[in-house]
Amino acid sequence: MEKQSDHLPSIKSLRVFEQVAHFGNVARAAEELSITPSAASHQLAKLERELGCILFNRSAKGVVLTLSGEHYLREIGPILLSLTQATARISNEKARSNLRIHCAPSFGLLWLLPRIHKFRDSYPEFQLTLSCSYENLSFSRDNIDIAIRHGFPDWNSFEIKTIRHERMSVLASPEYLKKHPVNQAAELIHHALILSESPLIQWPQWFASQQLPQPDKEWLFRFDRSYMSLEAAMLGHGLIFESELLAEDYLRSGKLVRVLSEQESLPVSAHHLVFPRGFAQFPRVAHFLSWIQQELKVLT
Repeated sequence: MEKQSDHLPSIKSLRVFEQVAHFGNVARAAEELSITPSAASHQLAKLERELGCILFNRSAKGVVLTLSGEHYLREIGPILLSLTQATARISNEKARSNLRIHCAPSFGLLWLLPRIHKFRDSYPEFQLTLSCSYENLSFSRDNIDIAIRHGFPDWNSFEIKTIRHERMSVLASPEYLKKHPVNQAAELIHHALILSESPLIQWPQWFASQQLPQPDKEWLFRFDRSYMSLEAAMLGHGLIFESELLAEDYLRSGKLVRVLSEQESLPVSAHHLVFPRGFAQFPRVAHFLSWIQQELKVLT
């Protein structure tokens, strides 16, 4: 009987295989792993030669696992996860204690920054690194533990916890309403309206939901950051349609108020906690998830 080979594929090849399987796209997987698409393709071809079978069906639309590929992924997935976790555990103490968070700018400035000291007070052993942008950074390339992203939750290769019960409402400062009172929704078409361009739901969708005609005059201002809209409204410049989650501190302090009833607000699920599968087992990530769950009380 021929002796079975003891040769094992390289970890690099297996990581490429796993990421291509998750994304269904070689270029996207290569980006996640910080290598070139040609290098990723080379690693896949090398793995298939070593295994003696085809792992993916290729087409112009991307790649799809073959039956053999599905079975192989099912077998090696837990092994790679265990290897990742074991490597993280054996890393130096400084790396284990550094919690790296990336989030959408407005959420970072308006919600997280005023509260993050509570996490530090509860878990002083963790060093926090916070970066903000609307770009979806690579967890591996950019060394991110957890991301708080704004948008539609279509990141299927990661764990996703969505912030529930977020609502979009018409908001204004008390000073503005003293000068320009609003009695019903139909009157808003005559007011100074500030457009926030980043939310998933904006003024046009709100007018449509209320079965009202769209405004025929220009927006007073257009901002691509929610914090700019909130500040402009607080200064009394006009009305905004914004997230009450982001405006929470403004509303609590009375700097802004809801103009209409809660029934004329719209629900939205726009903010999500996103992290690689298995990362929730790391203490720094687990403690942050537990803490933010208590602060929000609506994380699912």
